[in-house]
Amino acid sequence: MIGLRRKSQSLLGIDITSTSVKMVELSRMGKTYRVESYAVDPLPNNAVLEKNIQEVDAVGDAIKRAYRRSGSKTRLCAMAVPSSAVITKVLSMPASLKHDEMEAQIQMEADQYIPYSLEEVNLDFEVIGPSPKNPETVEVLLSASRSENVEMRVAAAEQAGLTPQVMDVEAYAIEHVLPLLMLQNPKLDPNATIAIADIGATMTSITVFKNQRLIYTREQTFGGRQLTEEIMRHYGMSYDEAGRAKKEGGLPENYLIDVLEPFKEMMVQQVNRFLQFFFASGTEETLDQIILAGGCAAIPGVDDLLEAQAGTPTQIANPFAQMGLNARVDPQRIGNDAPSLIIASGLALRSFD
Repeated sequence: MIGLRRKSQSLLGIDITSTSVKMVELSRMGKTYRVESYAVDPLPNNAVLEKNIQEVDAVGDAIKRAYRRSGSKTRLCAMAVPSSAVITKVLSMPASLKHDEMEAQIQMEADQYIPYSLEEVNLDFEVIGPSPKNPETVEVLLSASRSENVEMRVAAAEQAGLTPQVMDVEAYAIEHVLPLLMLQNPKLDPNATIAIADIGATMTSITVFKNQRLIYTREQTFGGRQLTEEIMRHYGMSYDEAGRAKKEGGLPENYLIDVLEPFKEMMVQQVNRFLQFFFASGTEETLDQIILAGGCAAIPGVDDLLEAQAGTPTQIANPFAQMGLNARVDPQRIGNDAPSLIIASGLALRSFD
């Protein structure tokens, strides 16, 4: 978390991407979850660029529209800053320190690890657990982000009449939802090494987990917008026309061969490139599973193509596969949107920490 802690009831998970606001609300009874509400609302072009908010008012309006559409009554929310906008450091500290003592010591030492003035950042920490090499110390994860990254998200939510209670990091939001994604493959070893490739409209990220803990993350510019732009060029359409045709169909017969298949190949190449960066980072891990997420994961056949080329079992992310649905949630619509809702779902799960 990056600076907000208090929560006392169900939280709306709100994911702000370059093209839309995504919102999910969950409830839990025992070990069973249910989707109480969800909504996706588009953002104007350039309101968010590469996950950085440019127009707070436009984002706040989209959050308000999504909230109304969802039908939720909860006004507390959890949000996240991009992983690329966060500095993290694992510290070793005496296990005997109380929370307040640990916080005071981290405040004194934080300037050693953060290349900004402490007045310019929001920082937080979380105890990971005992240090493997010294039982008298614990490993502590320090996270820090420029205050503007947090403040702009808070301002957008407040404009919509919502109150942020948790500010997380996108990679850790994915870590929260990972156990639900693993339920899709009951044979998967709980200690497996899993890569989640999240391919959105303009950004692609890869997060790798071992023993259900984050060990690697990377982001770069690439996404479904490139397919939309190729449709524009190929068929002489405006951007809006190409976007509608991509979603609703009606493109000429040669679309599949001339446009979609080359884009699928490009997607697979991008994911494989990410994986090569991971393997080149010094890890000796081998991948047990790839999970495709984001709007582009819904393109038919891309999972089979990636599995064939990467040589690793690949599935499409669906955090709701084992969940019940509130009567107001459309099963077909949420099924179509599921791969792009993993961050919002991970944030909604913070309700149950």
